[in-house]
Amino acid sequence: MTANVIVVGGGYGGIAVAKALDDVADVTLVEPRETFVHNVAALRATVDPDWTDKIFIEFNGLLTRGRVLRDRATRVAASEVELASGTRLPADYVVLATGSSGPFPAKIDIPGRDAAAARLAEARDALQRSSRVLLLGAGAIGLEFAGEIKAAWPEKAVTVIDRGDDILGGRFPEDFRADLRKQLDALGVRLLLGTSLRAQPEPEPASLRPFTVTTTEGDVLAADLWFPCFGGAVRTDYLDPALAAARQPDGRLAVTPHLRLAGQTTVFAVGDVTAVPELKQARAAGEHAAVVAANIRTLIEGGTVSDEYRAAPDAMLLPLGPAGGAGYAPEWGLVGAEATAQFKGTFFLENYRELLGATVPA
Repeated sequence: MTANVIVVGGGYGGIAVAKALDDVADVTLVEPRETFVHNVAALRATVDPDWTDKIFIEFNGLLTRGRVLRDRATRVAASEVELASGTRLPADYVVLATGSSGPFPAKIDIPGRDAAAARLAEARDALQRSSRVLLLGAGAIGLEFAGEIKAAWPEKAVTVIDRGDDILGGRFPEDFRADLRKQLDALGVRLLLGTSLRAQPEPEPASLRPFTVTTTEGDVLAADLWFPCFGGAVRTDYLDPALAAARQPDGRLAVTPHLRLAGQTTVFAVGDVTAVPELKQARAAGEHAAVVAANIRTLIEGGTVSDEYRAAPDAMLLPLGPAGGAGYAPEWGLVGAEATAQFKGTFFLENYRELLGATVPA
C-alpha cells in the first residue's frame, strides 16, 4: 500500500515537500488559502499593480497524483489530521508547514485571492494619496518597504522608526548595514533609531488619516499613513497533546537535526514553524523541505533517515526598490545595489511558478 503523507500548510516549505513526494506517496496538501501567495514579492505588489496578479499562483498544477484540499487543520496527531470541515485524514507521515503570520502587507494571510488583491489595491491607493508615511520597525520589512515606497513615489516623506540603535537589529557586518543606510539616505528616507513611540498611532494601519505620535523623547511626528513592520507569530494550537510537547514558549516547534518533531518518528516540521535558530526565510523553508522529503522517502522505502539540516548562517538580499538594495552572505561577501536588483528583479517568481506547474505567465 502507498503511504499517506499529509502536508499541513501550502507555503514555501509545504509546496516543496508535497511536490518532492508526489511520485512515491499519496500526498494531501491542506491549505485554507485559495492560491499560493508569493509573499517574498508582496511589498513590490503593494506599490506596483503589475505585480498584484503575479504573486497569487494556483495550486492546481502542483501535484500529479496527490491533491490539494482547501481546508484548515484543527487537530493534528501522528496518525490523523482532522479538518475544519470535519474530514479526517489518516496519516502515515505528517509534515507541519503552517508558517507564520506577520504584518500586512509583507504577509498576506487573507484566504480568498480576490479579497487579498483588493486589500493590496486599497493599501496602494492609500499610499498614492498619502504625503507622509510612518513605518514602525527598521528590520528587513521596514527597510524594504521604505525603499519600495520611495522608488514609486519619490516625493513622499517616509520615516522609519525603531527602538534599536541600528538597522536590522545590528545583525550582519557593518559594511552591509552602512551600504543600506547610505542608499536609504539618498532616497530621502528618514531613519529614527534608538527611540520608540509612547503610544501606537490612533488610526488603523494602512488607513489614510492624519495623525500625530510622540516619541519616548517627547518629539512629535506627523503623518497620514502608517504600517507596522515588525513582529510575527506562529500558530501551533492545532497539535494534539503528544505533538504539543514539542512546542516552545514562542509557539515554534523543537525539531531534531532530521527535522522530525521532537519525540516523534513520523511527524516532521519545516519553515517558520520550526525552532531552528536562523532567519526565517523562503530559502530556508525550501532547504528544510528537501531534507524532510529525502527522509520520508527513505522511510517509505524501508531505510533509516540520514539527511540532516544545519541552521543557515545569516544571509540576505534586501532590495530598496527595483534599482537598489544590498546583500550579504558568508560565501559571497557584500553584494551591491546593481547585483541585488538583478537577483531580486523577479523575486525568483519563475522558480515558484515552475514548482507549482504554472509555466504560462499570469
